[in-house]
Amino acid sequence: MKIDFDRGLIPAIVQDDQTGKVLMLGYMNRIAYEKTLETGKVTFFSRSRQQLWTKGETSGNFLLSKEILIDCDGDTLLVKANPAGPICHTGADTCFKEINRDSRVFLFVLEKIIADRKANPKPGSYTNKLFDAGINRIAQKIGEEATEVVIDAVSDNVPGMKKEVADLLYHLLVLLAEKDVSVAEVLDILTSRHK
Repeated sequence: MKIDFDRGLIPAIVQDDQTGKVLMLGYMNRIAYEKTLETGKVTFFSRSRQQLWTKGETSGNFLLSKEILIDCDGDTLLVKANPAGPICHTGADTCFKEINRDSRVFLFVLEKIIADRKANPKPGSYTNKLFDAGINRIAQKIGEEATEVVIDAVSDNVPGMKKEVADLLYHLLVLLAEKDVSVAEVLDILTSRHK
């Protein structure tokens, strides 16, 4: 689909790639669109200043573009992005005063925290102790937590089972990070199995 920049500025709806929340609305011309593709940082054309501006160039709260979709008429863009902080100039998560969080996708937030611990070790962090201990210790912890899930499930200790499942999920995320595998890759496999 061709984008109809001949009409002038095109509305660009920005959506958080992970939570699905709508973050803001901006406008793009061809140059802003191309700069976004080139740099990976969402860039708009400011109607008030009559110039290009990259979201976050002042605040540091960049929007990192993951995908840009074009609507059926070629005159509106949907920009899926990862925000590097609050998006609204007021300091709010979104320009619509919503909190950009969805407990269903907290797994992705935790995945980022674990990846950050791997890239930037924090002294005393349990996550870093696991990374430092190596793959054998991480795998052992997964086995221990899985066993505890089974024990609580068969003994009908549902509250305990929930806590153990949370521990198991955390340790699985550490294993994925250790092996440089993303949660999205695993979810893609699950999705492909659902027919």
